[in-house]
Formats: sequence, C-alpha cells, structure tokens
Amino acid sequence: MDLKAGRPLARHEIVELLQEARGRTLLLVAPLDDSDLRVQHDALMSPILWDLGHIAHFEEVWLLERPETSGGTEGLRGIYNPFENPRATRDSLPLPDARGARDYLAQVRRAALDALAALDVRDAPADDELLRDSFIFRMVLQHEYQHNETILQTLQLKTGEPYPAPRGVSAADTPDDPPEPGSMVWFPGGAVSVGTDDRSEAYDNERPAHIVELPPFWIDASPVTNGEFLAFMEDGGYARAALWEPEGWEWIQEQEIDAPRHWERSGAGWSERYFDAVRPLDPSRPVCHVCFWEADAFARWAGKRLPTEFEWEAAATWDPQSGRQLRFPWGDEPATPDRANVDVLTFEPAPVGAYPANVSPVGCYGMIGDVWEWTATDFHGYPGYRSFPYAEYSEAFFGDEYKVLRGGSFATRTGAIRGTFRNWDYPIRRQIFSGFRCARDAGADDPVAGSPLDRNSKEGVGVPWDGITSQGHPETGGEGG
Repeated sequence: MDLKAGRPLARHEIVELLQEARGRTLLLVAPLDDSDLRVQHDALMSPILWDLGHIAHFEEVWLLERPETSGGTEGLRGIYNPFENPRATRDSLPLPDARGARDYLAQVRRAALDALAALDVRDAPADDELLRDSFIFRMVLQHEYQHNETILQTLQLKTGEPYPAPRGVSAADTPDDPPEPGSMVWFPGGAVSVGTDDRSEAYDNERPAHIVELPPFWIDASPVTNGEFLAFMEDGGYARAALWEPEGWEWIQEQEIDAPRHWERSGAGWSERYFDAVRPLDPSRPVCHVCFWEADAFARWAGKRLPTEFEWEAAATWDPQSGRQLRFPWGDEPATPDRANVDVLTFEPAPVGAYPANVSPVGCYGMIGDVWEWTATDFHGYPGYRSFPYAEYSEAFFGDEYKVLRGGSFATRTGAIRGTFRNWDYPIRRQIFSGFRCARDAGADDPVAGSPLDRNSKEGVGVPWDGITSQGHPETGGEGG
C-alpha cells in the first residue's frame, strides 16, 4: 500500500501499514538465531538486537508518549537512544535476547493499536503538526522501513554462514534494448523546482520546495555498471593517485582497497556476493558497495564528474516539456514491482534497463531503486529549513562530513523513497547498497538551453552523448583519456 502522501490516512490504513511493516521486519530476522542477532558485524553497524529494540522504542515514544516537538528526543532514553550510544559501543549494551526483543516489539504494538482505536485520526486539530495529515504514523512507518534496510546492510556483512535471504522474486532479466553503458542524456538547464512542501510524509531535510537555476549539463543515462567499473580497475584505477582526492587516496591505501566490497577473484575473473548468492560478475548490473571516493575517482578517470544532488533530482523528476516536478521519474504514482527494483525482495540490483518504466522525462533509467547514488553535494538544510519534529534527525548531521545519496536501492521499502528523498553518509561508507552515475558540464558545441532535441527520450528532451570508447574513456577531454 502507498502511504498516500498529501491526505490523512484512515485508521484501517494505518493499522494495515503498521502490520505489514512489522511482518517484513520479522521476515528478515526469522532465519537468525540469538548469536546472529547479538553480534556486531561492523563498527559502523549496530547489532540487529539493538535495531529491533530501537524500532519498538521509537514507536513507543512517538505513538504512545507523543513528545512535544521542541524536545522530541527526550523520550529516546536508555540503551536505544542512538545519540547517547554510538554504533561502535552498542555491542556492549545490556541488550535483551531474541525472545525479549520480539516481546518488546509485540508489547509496544499492542499498546499502539489500543491507543489508535481511541483516536480520531482523520480529524486532527489544525495546530497539531504531528497528527495533521497522519505525519506521525508515516514517520514511524518510514523509521521501521529504514531499519529494514539497515538490518540488511548488516546481514550483508555477516561472517561465517551467509545470511539465507528469503528471496521473493528474482531480479529482472537483461532487457532487450538496454541503454548503452556510459551513454549520457542532455538536461537543458534553467529554473527547476527541487525539494517539496509536502508535510505528510517528507522529512524536514526535503523541505521546503524552492527554485534553483541549473546550467545545462549531461548526465549518465544509467548507473555505472560492473563492466564499466571493471574497465576502470583494469586500467589501474586503484593505483593512480592522480585520480583520487588526497583524503580518498590515503584511505584506500590504508585499507588496501583494490575492488568494490564483496567482489571476489574467481579464477581469471571476478564474482560478486549478495548475501548467500555468489555469482560470476554480471557486467550489466550497476556497480554496488562502492564509497564516494571510489565513485569520484571513476568519474575523473572517465573524464566526467559526479552530479550535484540538484542535478540528480532535476534529471530524475523535472519534466522540461511541461515545466513540472514529478514525485517519481515515471510520474506521481508510487513504485510497483513492474516500475522499479525496490521493495520486492530481490536482494540484488537488476541489470541496467531491466525496468523500462523506470525512466525520467529526460531519459535517465533506474533513478529509483537498485543502488543508492552518490552525489557531489555535502549535506545541508535547504533555504528556509525548519527542524521538525526533532533536530537530531537531520540537523545534527549538517556539514561537509557527509555526502548526499539519492534514489534508494533494491532493499529500500516503497514507502521510504521518492524523488526528493535525501540520504547521507560518510564518504568512506561501502557497507550501504551504493553506486553512482556521472555527469559532465555542457561544452561549447552542445545544444543550448531550450533548444529542440530529438532523440533518446520519451518526450524528445534527452539526447545521448556517445563519446565513450570500448575502454570506457571519453574520446575527448578528461584525465582518464
């Protein structure tokens, strides 16, 4: 079910959504014993027992205690307060066992449903920002959705026996006419709307909607593929300091990184692991488990750069023909299994172009689902930003320490992604399901803003840039050539 942005939810819709979210959480952890749930697989990831307790505690605070927005985190007390207990120390907390965690989840849910039964959810006072348009219920739902993905990120790191992923479907097969790897589409630039004024589901860092002026630019028609990234590696990409920012170069040297995380040498080639599935590297799938520095180095090698988050959002959601911002690349309707590789238990990215409906007005494929996409933008609030309902969700992370990611992954729940959604993380993070696409500035011989274009898009807006050789280098310009 869609979260139905922009209107209050009926009580039965809230109940259905809450129960579905909890069912997914329990499905993901069902194959795990207490030791699997308790171990900390990485210093940057929580023990899953902590995630489960935190899900219950967050619901308890916001649906049962209803803290005031001015001090919304006061209720996040004890072992499940993420601000008092950094990830690296959570394995030392007195966490309950698996049964205790499940009992806590069930106890809070029973109390929440009892409270919901006595609440007139569709007639909230106009000055109650938490209840208005059912925001508080959507926030609790999105919080659990996000921890579903966090749990899977942790389980991808599981040592010993790999996590037996409960696959519901297989990732779609290679399409008949996929976009050419490395091809680019043209964005004509101009004044575009970014962000949103929606207060029913959008987080504070997505608001308010505002106009930005973008110069024309080129952007990859699809995420960078395994095949393209392998060409970068074979050309010495991890050994050429000139391709890397000094901080990134120092980090990969210290960590001895020479390939994306979860790539393994397999005879003369490479294989890739997603949970319990190890397969020969598929060159047609988006590269995944790369950090910002790896993405940035590849872009330099290819004679390109990473897009800004506004370039990314414009290419994903802005329709230059109608002058309108869409909620998703394909329109305003939510993601479904035939539209995008998101929330369908595939447990891996699909081949590029496998979801032909997942194309934006300018001709960009796969901007929702498959892999989170790094951008060049530091995480800050928008002009007119207002913290709501608590500063620690967004504001505590503003600054140049984090880079913005967009678009969601195969593990992102449908209700936790939209064209305006902003994720952020450290540039060194490879644990997340992250990839990227590249951009480049307009050149002197390119079309000018507003000029008619005639190829490679639904409405004639985007045109391909075909300046890519078989090695992945641009035929003109750039350090990698």
